[in-house]
Amino acid sequence: MTQADDLTPLERLVKVLRLGEPSEYRGHTYINGESMYFPTGRVYGGQVIAQSLVAASKTVAPSRLPHSIHGYFITAGDIRQDLLFDVESLRDGRSFSARRVNVTQSQGPILTAIASFQETGQAGVEFADPMPSDVPDPEGLTSAKELMAPFAGKSPFADYYAEKSPFDIRHVTPTIMLGADNDSAKQDSGKQLVWMRADGHADMPQVMHRAMLALGCDQVMMEAVLRRAGLSIATPGISYASIDHSMWWYRDVDINQWHLYVQDTPTAAHGRGLGVAKVYSQDGELVAAMAQEAMIRVPQD
Repeated sequence: MTQADDLTPLERLVKVLRLGEPSEYRGHTYINGESMYFPTGRVYGGQVIAQSLVAASKTVAPSRLPHSIHGYFITAGDIRQDLLFDVESLRDGRSFSARRVNVTQSQGPILTAIASFQETGQAGVEFADPMPSDVPDPEGLTSAKELMAPFAGKSPFADYYAEKSPFDIRHVTPTIMLGADNDSAKQDSGKQLVWMRADGHADMPQVMHRAMLALGCDQVMMEAVLRRAGLSIATPGISYASIDHSMWWYRDVDINQWHLYVQDTPTAAHGRGLGVAKVYSQDGELVAAMAQEAMIRVPQD
């Protein structure tokens, strides 16, 4: 057994996000990375977005933190292969730095992203939508790990969520992990509330907390779309994949603490659905917002 086999899922995630040592060549910075396990055998989209953010951060001043990233998933990656992150410096201004990140494997590019970083401590206009009221505390809710544990030996996805996910996920609205919520489309247009935090504790810099939030949100971003469509993760023959992902951070994140994901889906058409979310700390601060478009296909009768 290797040392990596002894790591918890959270420790393994932190290791994967740290990446290798940067090397520069002809104005670009190259960084190697590896993948965490995911039951599809493909590189998990949230992972490579988070790694791209960390890779870009290695080329900017420590006083600048990521405030946004916009990524396009080009093709599926292979978790058995290493990843190469090619970071290009687009601009360093007085307040912002912009970086382009291209991620490749032996078969070619799998993701391209642009990340922007802002100098900390800058003042300006400030407001935020309030967190929904009367939301049950996460401590009184059942975790996805508990829900999926009875099915762990029957499905790779159930096994992942029961034993290998680095996050503690607790749905406020009925989960669609095990079946469709047929009333949701009629009653609330697919709106979803989910609590999430790291399953364990990790001491790391703020950029890593923001990267882990980017990774964690990808575990639930498509659920609102499925919910409104009357589908579930377990719908027979369903196929889905992220097309693109955008995220904005407005306040510091502590991934060790609970965050509430307030999710919605305004539209779906042509086999594509749009998921949006606001993320609140447990004390009510709006820390981040995100949007993701996904391809969703279901066998036609």
